[in-house]
Formats: sequence, C-alpha cells, structure tokens
Amino acid sequence: MSSSPIRIGIVGASGYTGLELLRLLLGHPQADIAVVTSRGEAGQPVSAIFPHFDGLLDLAFSAPDPALLESCDLVFFTTPNATAMHMVPALLRAGVKVIDLSADFRLRDAAEWADWYGERHACPELLEQAVYGLPELNRDAIKTARLIANPGCYPTASILALQPLLQAGVVDSQRLIVDAKSGVSGAGRKASLGTQFCETAESFRAYSVAGHRHQPEIVQALENGNGRPGLTFVPHLVPMVRGIHATVYADLIAPATDVQALFEEHYSSEPFVHVMPAGSHPDTRSTRGSNLCRLAVHQPAPDRLVVLSVIDNLVKGAAGQALQNMNLMFGRPETTGLTSGPLVP
Repeated sequence: MSSSPIRIGIVGASGYTGLELLRLLLGHPQADIAVVTSRGEAGQPVSAIFPHFDGLLDLAFSAPDPALLESCDLVFFTTPNATAMHMVPALLRAGVKVIDLSADFRLRDAAEWADWYGERHACPELLEQAVYGLPELNRDAIKTARLIANPGCYPTASILALQPLLQAGVVDSQRLIVDAKSGVSGAGRKASLGTQFCETAESFRAYSVAGHRHQPEIVQALENGNGRPGLTFVPHLVPMVRGIHATVYADLIAPATDVQALFEEHYSSEPFVHVMPAGSHPDTRSTRGSNLCRLAVHQPAPDRLVVLSVIDNLVKGAAGQALQNMNLMFGRPETTGLTSGPLVP
C-alpha cells in the first residue's frame, strides 16, 4: 500500500464544501494540496480571505489553469452544477483522477439529467463510466474508478437509511417516504435572499415538494436491479448551519423481521455508520464536523417502520465522503484523515 503524497487540486475551493475539504485534507498525512482555484478570489492568499487557515496553508487561489490541474494526481470539483462536466474530459485524458462533488455525473441517463438541470450534458459518454461514490454501496468499484460522482447530502442520509431494508426485501418498495431537513450551509456560500439570516431564523419550511433534483439520484442508487422504488421525497430548510436529519417511513411486509438486528448486521463493518440502540433519537449535533452517519430504527406499529438518519451535510454529505473516496481510489486506509469525533458543543 503506497504512502507517497497525493498531489491534489481543488476547483472552486472558496465555497463551503471546498473550505471543508481543505480543512480535512490538512489533517491527511499523504495529501499534498497543490492547486486551489477560485475565479472570484484568484491571486488572493487563502488565509487572507479565510483567516482560520492562517499558519496552516501557504497557498493562493488561482484561476483554473488546465496545465496546473493536469499536473495533479487527483482533482476535486466543488463547483456549481454544470461546471465540472466541461473540464473533466481533458483531465481524464491526461491521466488525472476526478472526484466531482457537484451533480454533474450522478445520474446515468443524459436525458434525465437534462430534464432536472435544464441543459444538455456536455459529456454524456462519461455518465455510465462515473462511479457513484457512496462507499457503503460501491466500495469495490470506487477502488478502481477514474471518475467519482460524490453523492449529495440528502441522498447520503436517505440511501443509508433505506438500503438495508430494500436489499433484504422486507419493505414495500413502492411506498417509501423521506422527510428530510437541512441546515442552511447546504444552499452554499453564495448570497441569496432565501438564505439570509432574517429570512431563515425563527422559521421552518418545506421546498421543492413537487420534485427535487436529489429524488432521481436516490431512486437510481436504490434500484439495484429490483425495479425503481416509489419514493416521496420532501426537503425542508431549518435555521441551523450544519446538518441533515432524514426521517424515513416504510411499510414492513415481513412482520417477523428483527429490523434492529438487520441494520446492525448490515453495517457491522462500516467505520462511519453507527446503528444506535433501539429506541434512540439521534440529533444532528452528534455528527457535527464528523464523517459519521447515525441511524436509529423504530417500529411504531407491526407493519410500519421509521428510520432516523443524521449526518453533517458538509462532511459525510460532501467533503468527508469525498476524502473517504480518495482513500479508496489511492489504496489508503479508508479512515485516514477522518477519525476525528464530532464537535461539541
């Protein structure tokens, strides 16, 4: 197993996800952060814009330079949707591995992607090649991948809660409900009226009830050759900075199933998924700053299940999972750089 440094570039490093990725990479013993790009902050030292990196990172933001990026072993994209797809083909041709934290490669069908994201995909030939980067689902494929589609935060929490049930065939796959809540950082760092303090504080609302872009991503990941599941997915915005809480509902069709034991066995070897004792109620702060997903299973009626799933949207829902994927792609221990516990308070 190699221990040589991994030369890394980050495109779009000045957003919340890019900053979280920088924070985590600074604690990784084999990470060599070589290039950090930001069109808006090009030429500025990272620590001048973000003082919490002062004394930790001696790099300046640059404009995206293909030559510099092609000198890297791995490039992360922490860019808005429909950005990475214009740059990834050239990087792959140059032998650079890519982890895209946007949605550009999450859906395998180019027409479906265009329907949800409002434009034609720039490199549809790569959609089938991209590996969906949820290690608990696709670990072996990730190890040999050139291009990783890092999952969204809502899908990560939702899929981890539903996968054991669908794989075991113990629930009605056509009557699944995910009621999910996100902190405001999930909307990104760019200023917008809907995420300003006065608009979000002391308030709580659902959005995109008629259809959210993460729904087809969840359905695709859970399909697994057993037909497309029927899913109602409703996201909500809550006035906190970090965190995802997904409350998942399913009808149990095998009432004799010991669902607690099913979850404990399914995730027994997973370093970042914690199945809590029966009857637990995990809160988002119990994962804050960590790469953990905490799950709790409830059975309020013989034929009804409720699964609670919490993650930090910027870590297990984004940058931490990307680092987990990097470790797998480069033959490093999967937990490298990710063993810090949650932040308290």
